Amino acid sequence: MSTAMLSLGGAAWFGPAFVTDALAEDALGYQTPPQVLADMVLAPPTPGVALSPNEEWMLLMESPGLPSIAEVAEPELRLAGLRMNPRTNGQSRERPMSGISFQPMNGGEPVIVGGFPADTRINHPRWSPDGNALAFVAGIEDRLELWVVGLGESTARRVTAEGARLNGVYGRPYEWRSDSKSIVALVVPEDRGAPPVESYVPTGPIVQENLGKTAAARTLQDLLENPYDESVFDYYATSQIELIGLDGSRRKIGEPGVIRGVEPSPDGRYLLAETIHHPYSYSLQEDSFPRRIEVWNLKDASPAHLVVDRPLQDEVPIAFGSVETGPRSVSWRDDAGATLVWTEALDGGDGGAEAEWRDQVFLLEAPFQGKPKPVIKLSNRYGGVQWGTGDLALVSSWWWATRNVKTWLIAPDHLKRKPKLVQDRSYQDRYSDPGNPMTMRNAYGKNVILTVDGGKTIFLSGQGASPEGNRPFIDRYDVASGETERLFHSEAPYYENPVELLGADHGSVLTRRESQTEPPNYFVRNLADGSLEQKTFFANPTPQLEGISKELITYERADGLSLSGTLYLPAGYDKDRDGPLPVLLWAYPNEYKSRDDAGQVTDSPYRFTRVGWWSPMLFLTRGYAVLDDPSMPIIGEGDTEPNDTFVEQLVSSAEAAVRELVRRGVGDPDRMAVGGHSYGAFMTANLLAHSELFRAGLPRSGAYNRTLTPFGFQSEERTFWEAPEIYFEMSPFMHADKINEPILLVHGEADNNAGTYPMQSERMYAAIKGLGGTARLVMLPAESHGYRAAESVLHLMWETDRWLETYVKNAGPRDVPSEGDGKVGD
Repeated sequence: MSTAMLSLGGAAWFGPAFVTDALAEDALGYQTPPQVLADMVLAPPTPGVALSPNEEWMLLMESPGLPSIAEVAEPELRLAGLRMNPRTNGQSRERPMSGISFQPMNGGEPVIVGGFPADTRINHPRWSPDGNALAFVAGIEDRLELWVVGLGESTARRVTAEGARLNGVYGRPYEWRSDSKSIVALVVPEDRGAPPVESYVPTGPIVQENLGKTAAARTLQDLLENPYDESVFDYYATSQIELIGLDGSRRKIGEPGVIRGVEPSPDGRYLLAETIHHPYSYSLQEDSFPRRIEVWNLKDASPAHLVVDRPLQDEVPIAFGSVETGPRSVSWRDDAGATLVWTEALDGGDGGAEAEWRDQVFLLEAPFQGKPKPVIKLSNRYGGVQWGTGDLALVSSWWWATRNVKTWLIAPDHLKRKPKLVQDRSYQDRYSDPGNPMTMRNAYGKNVILTVDGGKTIFLSGQGASPEGNRPFIDRYDVASGETERLFHSEAPYYENPVELLGADHGSVLTRRESQTEPPNYFVRNLADGSLEQKTFFANPTPQLEGISKELITYERADGLSLSGTLYLPAGYDKDRDGPLPVLLWAYPNEYKSRDDAGQVTDSPYRFTRVGWWSPMLFLTRGYAVLDDPSMPIIGEGDTEPNDTFVEQLVSSAEAAVRELVRRGVGDPDRMAVGGHSYGAFMTANLLAHSELFRAGLPRSGAYNRTLTPFGFQSEERTFWEAPEIYFEMSPFMHADKINEPILLVHGEADNNAGTYPMQSERMYAAIKGLGGTARLVMLPAESHGYRAAESVLHLMWETDRWLETYVKNAGPRDVPSEGDGKVGD
């Protein structure tokens, strides 16, 4: 078992004018960046918004901003892929709300919800099926409790028993029953006792064995390691299902177990429960452990039906699109009282095998005693169902190798009707995306497809991607003919995203509207006359960025492929007066099977500029131009795999971006930096190793040696033994001797992302150091793949700012000529 490391590690600053090496390995306290950066990092977040089911109130959810390092570094258990807080028996890295309030849609003062202790941490709010109440999890001192507040009321009340604790290690530990008078919850067993105590006397060796079967797995973290870990996992993950009445009644359902989740049937008569059981694995995470999925009768707490008792999933093929055999994706049909739906693989679950049919979907109605009804066979892998009525549901399927997505229209009450194919396209082809069905709450409180005209018409909403950028839309869709009528689309200079159709006649829509200069706010738009009524008035959280310029730019790669990115320039900048600027380019590569898809524009020029700890736009206030999310497509059409030419395509895309900035006169080719997070960090190190385009690199939480992820990574399906030359060529660690630019490696000490072990950055730093390069390694204590603590983020900004100021903005002459050209390494 791994526990959080609480010590502060770091390295002292060094550069051309600083002492190196000896001082670089000393511990360093948390530092603070220039005030303008600190103010933006610590700015209070804009509240979240959720519309009440009766459309009369908005729920405003306040966030406390970045937590302190003391909170982030609380004790943490890392077991079987879960991260738990042993003090609260909940997840250790949730982002709670600090307050909630009800805002009347017709105007008036908000109703602030109270009744709970100060400093209560609020999570997982959820409307009751009838829409008259809101439940939420309240973190109070060392426990999680279930609270409820009436719609529009100011005082919440606890509904769990005095001293009872919810078990939140799997996330939201409750679900409303359809009567809106009771809730099914996962609680810590009353008689659990004290946690296991580890013996320091070994009882024997830890043995794992494989007897000739193929059991490849991706690189996973936070695995169980010994019997003590198993006992601790069982102790904290075990729950008792309870049916809790809002009147204070309580009833236990079944026996305690490691319950991953529960879901009442839409009519409230039954409960679907998913329970993990032994034997566990030391090489797989808990989602692969043996699992029992069963139905309980809520009337008398008796078992009603066993759907599947799945064994340990240690033989699922590693090929993309591979799945377990037997029933999977088990859930309820949302538009029926108590009907189970699931899918089963028809190809043995092997995504690498040739097969005419991949999956088949089944239905089974209560009381679950007949044979399951086959619904549809799929040539792709099952992706889910959107339920509407007995005459209308949409079944989606996908296939990784071709990037294909298909959607079928079925009549679940009339299964003899032939399914109708309504969508067949590449899911990476954003321009052809028809949108998704808009939904409504049915009598069970479930979101189902919104239909009108007796089920003949639905509404589609999507991003409306185009060469000019995203223009969100609403279409009226005729189910029989497939014809559409455009009811709304976002107009320049705004980015306006539909949220929900309103009113009995659906004649208006709640939208989230923003522009380059106006922060996102919520409006009600009349679809007939286009009139707008503003409902929220959130202020700009980062006025420091007012006056910046933003432009969605397009340019071409050397092979003629169209690329795009968003160019930001500092407030008050004048190209003729100020000349070219130092540049920070922040990117993330993506793989494609089609050149046409790879060249599409992926954003809107009219979005408001929002910043977070990851955001390169913070550095506009320090005098840098920023090119955010420039296209870095890696394409492999036909039988060619994208990564066969990863380095060449990556350098070519970066070179195209640099050339465009130089051509525009806004970017200084001798003062450019590149950075990215995760796979963007991998990209950054590769660009430093294989080109001379940049003066410095800022990789965060990356993986640099692909031989340490030998059974595939990102979108690479081949193993190291199948394509060793690809793994070698793509690993910047193997080319560390060619990295002659300063590189600032940052990593969270508690990174739990598959493949990005902290060791990746430590070994990369050691390699560059050993080869005489200029590098700095910053390990952030208690931080995972994303960074949370205010102290961590402020220190990250301090490190980044000093690195850019020293090695980019104030860089001396280059050792090699650039003129915006990339020099591909040998």
